[in-house]
Amino acid sequence: MNPSLINVFLGTDTPKNFIFTRIFTAFMDIDCIPFRNTGYFSDLICDYLDERETLKPFYNRFPRLENFEAQICEKSDHFPETHRNILYDALLQQYQGVELSKKVKTYMAMLKEPNTFTVVTGHQLNLFTGPLYFLYKIISTINLTVELKKAYPKYNFVPVYWMATEDHDFEEINYFNFKGKKLQWNRKAAGAVGHLKTDGLDEVLEIFSDSLGSSKNADTLKTLFKDAYLSHDTLTHATRFLANELFKEHGLVIVDGDDKSLKKLLIPYIKKDIFENVAFEKVSSTATELEELPDNYSIQVNPRQINYFYLKDGLRERIVGIDEKYAVIDSKIAWTQKELEKEIEEYPERFSPNVIARPLYQEVILPNLCYIGGGGELAYWLELKASFKAMDVPFPMLLLRNSALVMSKKQGEKLQKLDISDVDLFLKQNQLVNKKIREISNIDIDFAPQKKVLEEQFKALYEIAEQTDKTFLGAVKAQEVKQKKAWTVLRNVC
Repeated sequence: MNPSLINVFLGTDTPKNFIFTRIFTAFMDIDCIPFRNTGYFSDLICDYLDERETLKPFYNRFPRLENFEAQICEKSDHFPETHRNILYDALLQQYQGVELSKKVKTYMAMLKEPNTFTVVTGHQLNLFTGPLYFLYKIISTINLTVELKKAYPKYNFVPVYWMATEDHDFEEINYFNFKGKKLQWNRKAAGAVGHLKTDGLDEVLEIFSDSLGSSKNADTLKTLFKDAYLSHDTLTHATRFLANELFKEHGLVIVDGDDKSLKKLLIPYIKKDIFENVAFEKVSSTATELEELPDNYSIQVNPRQINYFYLKDGLRERIVGIDEKYAVIDSKIAWTQKELEKEIEEYPERFSPNVIARPLYQEVILPNLCYIGGGGELAYWLELKASFKAMDVPFPMLLLRNSALVMSKKQGEKLQKLDISDVDLFLKQNQLVNKKIREISNIDIDFAPQKKVLEEQFKALYEIAEQTDKTFLGAVKAQEVKQKKAWTVLRNVC
């Protein structure tokens, strides 16, 4: 993404529940539509953005600028000053051999100060950034720190990208799409992806170069890929270089949680998870509460009794409890509780948090105020508040990243000629076809009378429920929501 486009995204006057949908390359025309109207976000996330009352117990504070002062106070009271120096020293070690901008150096030094806080986003180590929302998440993070500094000038705010170096799903990150082609890194992989050597990426560069052509911008991209992946030995080092090159002038600080000094801070929480099953009990309870709401929300993730993997020598497998012992699945590694406690104390870097435990780790080692993520990420974060409380760690504010559809001026003009709006672009193909047919048809299709009958039927059911068993009200409400959704589907099809 070029700097001019990054600067456009750093604009901050977009409402919280709206999505960028059209940005012409000339940057003369910007339009927004509600997230709910895109069809890409779950009811849970849309209701969260609307601050629905039933969801308020599942988060701490809604991410309005005026709410950050209380979040700052809470984090200040619960974040040990010793953690700041440990974090700074770890970052110095991680950044060895990386060219730092003046702003990154300044921000890293600021992290030692008690008036400095972070805003964090995290993402997998996708090859050459992978999906475009990798960039959107980081830009949204930078954007918020700029706004916070304006609102609270006596504090400092540092944008942080958390690299998911310990993930082991190689198939999710070993490719990127370009001009309709899937450019894939083919190799055998096991264990944490951050440990993978970058062997074989010269072949990807060759194919990529052929597709790019020979323009000035093409040469820039080729050089960026080469410098990132052919000049660094592991995927972690390559991704850090790439993200730093793209965002160092904006002060982005990149954190790798796969670090012994940082994992030492996690030791008490690893023990609570493994030996007391705190996260399992609290997150399971929260998931049940969400499922019992009359809104038919789907659960994003389910906790395990132990939410840690064992990470060593190309291995990253789950730790499980078996017959009063603990073992690593698909291996011969096993411990008694006393032996495992010793292993945790001596080798904390070998204990890798899963999707339930990683957010807690992040909040333990960072003076963080807010996490910025996609809809799926925020959905599982909404399951974690009770677990954080049990661990006595402040729960961060949660902000949905910006999303955008970038089109050329020519594309925009063509849509105008076809009388296709920005909202229309998010319809399913059959819905768009049916909508255009209705616009040119003489048939007046109106489902209003059917909807009125449906509402009257449920009104009668509510009256019956009130006279019998009030617990029946929840079931009636759930059916009403379900039937109205079905009615909406039928209306859109016709």
